Amino acid sequence: MDPTGKIDTTVPHSARVWNFLLGGTDNFPVDRRAGEQVIAVFPGMVDMAQQSRQMLRRVVRYLAGEAGVEQFLDIGTGLPTMDNTHEIAQRLVPHSRIVYVDNDPLVLTHARALLTSTPEGVTDYIEADVHDPGAILAEAARTLDLDRPVALMLMGIMGLVGDFDEARSIVARLMEALPSGSYLALYDGTTADPAYTRAISAYNAGSGAAPYNPRSPEQIARFFDGLDLVDPGVVPVTDWRPDPGHEDAPRVSCSGGLARKP
Repeated sequence: MDPTGKIDTTVPHSARVWNFLLGGTDNFPVDRRAGEQVIAVFPGMVDMAQQSRQMLRRVVRYLAGEAGVEQFLDIGTGLPTMDNTHEIAQRLVPHSRIVYVDNDPLVLTHARALLTSTPEGVTDYIEADVHDPGAILAEAARTLDLDRPVALMLMGIMGLVGDFDEARSIVARLMEALPSGSYLALYDGTTADPAYTRAISAYNAGSGAAPYNPRSPEQIARFFDGLDLVDPGVVPVTDWRPDPGHEDAPRVSCSGGLARKP
């Protein structure tokens, strides 16, 4: 079945709105209007999108380099942009295996771009919802060896799960299925900046898209309970191991971290 037939161009989708904020072109007028409404209330939203993406790049570099991780499960990957997880990982470890997970039909239509892999490695795509960790794990096991360490990437996705206890349960279920030596990488928007919180409230009320739920930095930290945090811990994304010369990046209301499963 042609996945493009399932795309609803009358309602904004978070993956496409995020693509617009990152300067991409894989979005529709309804997504651009939703993104422009957020920017009008909170101009710092573009900085947040860009700085959180920079953290993803640094995290994957650390995992594939210093941590020696060769398998990645990237849930809520969104639309392909420059330096996707597999590109960064396979640049350092050509035989890396990456599984992307998303539930947006437009992302599925771009799967060929995501599936481009090094000859030595593997990249796969699963159409699934973060609310169904069992289905994600079952499908991921077709590509990943779940008896060996896996980096679970939940970058900006858990805010789409409204109930905090449910969100924590999903993360715990996913990590429980992964062996010792696996990692959790996660960030989400926070309530630290009232202007950002107001902008997201307006977006949730008026866009018709799935609501996004910023959380306190303390709540973000709870996702890592039972894991060993990698320095510097749970911090604003701009403070997570910034590249030399980028220590003065604009502060944004988005926090995250990286932790290892003992």
